[in-house]
Amino acid sequence: MNKLLASLTIAVCGLTASTWASANDFEDLRAEMSAARESLVTLVVNKEKRGADQQKLVKDTADKVSAHLAKMKAPAGKEAQFKELTETWAAFKKTRETELVPAALAGKDDEAKKLTNGIQKERITKIQQILGDLGG
Repeated sequence: MNKLLASLTIAVCGLTASTWASANDFEDLRAEMSAARESLVTLVVNKEKRGADQQKLVKDTADKVSAHLAKMKAPAGKEAQFKELTETWAAFKKTRETELVPAALAGKDDEAKKLTNGIQKERITKIQQILGDLGG
């Protein structure tokens, strides 16, 4: 009987720990996404911060989010939200790499700010809302 009780206790603790890990994953992902957005905003609004170091930071922070997201799985019953999260992040990252960063580096500040304060702001807001729904 004691072995059964011990096994059940371990199983319950394991389930609880995995729930916490999942919540922590989403909290960590939220922080990484905020860092990715902040590095990009810095590049866009500060002309003196468009050098190689900031460009690398912009790329590295986005790549970190993508790598973290690729390792994660949808929580049970939230597959649709998780799919929406990954798709929205992919669109955010593609726009930043193919339109936003090139516009900023080319000195097209109005175009870069329009993207930053328009579609990209909408996407990051949506991402943050989904993360909240998923536990982050």
